[in-house]
Amino acid sequence: MKALFAVITLCLTASLVWAGGETPSNPDAKVYFVNLSDGDTVQSPVTVVFGLSGMGVAPAGTEKENTGHHHLLIDRPPLGQGEDGADELSYGLPADDNHIHFGGGQTEVTLEFAPGEHTLQLVLGDAGHVPHATPIVSEVITITVE
Repeated sequence: MKALFAVITLCLTASLVWAGGETPSNPDAKVYFVNLSDGDTVQSPVTVVFGLSGMGVAPAGTEKENTGHHHLLIDRPPLGQGEDGADELSYGLPADDNHIHFGGGQTEVTLEFAPGEHTLQLVLGDAGHVPHATPIVSEVITITVE
């Protein structure tokens, strides 16, 4: 009985942790990197092109069904993980060196990176920078900057 309770508790906790904000998303939506793949070696500055299917891009503050805007997570744990992960899912993404906002509806950026390995993840946010109820996130990729 204790084992069953532990499994149920783990499943409920995992569901709560992965839940985003209140804005619904298209269950078929995907966000992805157009021009970068896991393991790529690149030169700085790096242009990152964002891809999105199943939903549309709209500037922050736009309340329109099945839309959102991009955020780029750099050199940090995947969305929802790490010490501020639960807050990101419930209250929105901070704006700092590890969370770059594209609230104008931008779909690409060119950034300077220091030499070495860097992790990248795309996250679609709603009008208020909160991940959707079912978060739309890319896989985390690692690039090496020469």
